[in-house]
Amino acid sequence: MKKTGAGSSIQGRSSNRFTKAKIKNKIAFLWVCLLLNTAAVCAQTTTDISHEDALKAVLAAKEKAEDSKVLVNIAVVDAGANLKAFIRMDDSYLGSIDVAIKKAKTSRYFDINTGDLGKLTQPGGIIYNIELTNDGLVTFPGGVPIKNKEGKIIGAIGVSGGTIEQDHDIATVGANAILE
Repeated sequence: MKKTGAGSSIQGRSSNRFTKAKIKNKIAFLWVCLLLNTAAVCAQTTTDISHEDALKAVLAAKEKAEDSKVLVNIAVVDAGANLKAFIRMDDSYLGSIDVAIKKAKTSRYFDINTGDLGKLTQPGGIIYNIELTNDGLVTFPGGVPIKNKEGKIIGAIGVSGGTIEQDHDIATVGANAILE
């Protein structure tokens, strides 16, 4: 015997809601799959310095510092300005640890040699006092962007402990080491 009236319409609406819920669940599942797949595809790959290249840059800079008979701290940051590699040469200044890291970060934040940035931060300069931002920037030589073979900036290196000229020269050797 077939039911009619109010009971059958409630049962119809109930199964209709159940079908809509199934569809919503399937759509949500597909969105999750799509997002997970997109995250895997969009993960940082070639736009970030590898740990091998970061170590290569640090070791080349260290070799240059040893040849110059100067004790320095050397920091390499990745494309996001996160510390990727660091070395403190024996007996180098403890205060230079933070300076080397900040030189590398500053260089990456602005994609410029820190010495060149420093020229713009002098009194009357177009970005005077910018070094007070970002938990402190360093705007004197020793920070150099690191570029890959395609010319894309993938990180930066910062050196501190010698004169500003020595720091810049050592950092430049490190930045260029990954191109060899």
